[in-house]
Order: sequence, then C-alpha cells, then structure tokens
Amino acid sequence: MAEGREKRPPPQARAVRGAVRLHRAFLRGPLGVLRLLQLLAGAAFWITIATSRYQGPVHFALFVSVLFWLLTLGLYFLTLLGKHELVPVLGSRWLVVNVAHDLLAAALYGAATGIMISQTQSHSYCNLKDYQMACAYHAFLAAAVCGGLCLGLYLLSALYGCCRRYQGEQEVA
Repeated sequence: MAEGREKRPPPQARAVRGAVRLHRAFLRGPLGVLRLLQLLAGAAFWITIATSRYQGPVHFALFVSVLFWLLTLGLYFLTLLGKHELVPVLGSRWLVVNVAHDLLAAALYGAATGIMISQTQSHSYCNLKDYQMACAYHAFLAAAVCGGLCLGLYLLSALYGCCRRYQGEQEVA
C-alpha cells in the first residue's frame, strides 16, 4: 500500500471477530433456560431410544431427536457466545431463525412423539406382571414422554420468540 498504510477491516468486522464473551442476559433469560431444557429433554429422548431395541418408524424418531438436539446445541452456543452475526444471511435475522427452528422442531417432535406412542401401544403386550422376555415397552413409553416434553418446550420457545418479534424486538435476548 502507498505511504505505509495497511488495509484494516471495518470496525464492525473487527468487533465480530473479536474476543468471545458470554451473553449472560441470554443465559439467564427465558430462551436460554428453555434451550437448556430442550437439550436435556432431547438428549433423554434419543438416548432412551438408542439404548433400546428399535426398528421401523422409530428410526425417524431417532433421526428427528438427534438432528434437533444438534441444531439446538448450535443455536444455543452461537447465541451464548454472541457469534450469530457470523452466520451468512441468517445472522441478521436471528430471532426469526430461532422461531422457524422452534416451529419446525415442534412439528417434527409431534410426529416423533406420535410414532413413539404408537410403538408403545404395539408393545403393550409385554407389560404383563409375569412377562419374562426382553421388551422395549418401558423405553418407548419413556421416549414418548420425553418427546411430548420436547414438543411442549419447542412450542413454548416459539411462542416466546413470536411475542418478542411482535413487540418489535430483533434480538433473541
């Protein structure tokens, strides 16, 4: 460069690439708490399914639970660390992205919960007192409960995000 001046990125770009800092307001806020509960319930859902003997449509329920557990983990840490601006195109619409994620997760968790309820009913024969063979009834019942909990948590966070958007907010926390 001429006269010893070096090219520097604009101040906004330097701030985005700067040091990582925790957004404590998000961590303590309703959405941060809901995200942690979604991660716990989602982990319980897919671990319960993965440790049981499953087949058929339960593969879809396992896929949904692992997919949204990973996506929720990504959203949680991007928001917590304040790095959502680095996401191309979507970073400027982070609240809308979160609401869309929550609505899609609720819809697919609804389907996964329905599958687990159906599987629980089809394995109810082994819930008899003296039944000795291995059976996935209790695992499927626990997964159905966890799936229903996930469905409720994602609907609640979508409702919270919609309320924030309706109030004119642009940020998650």
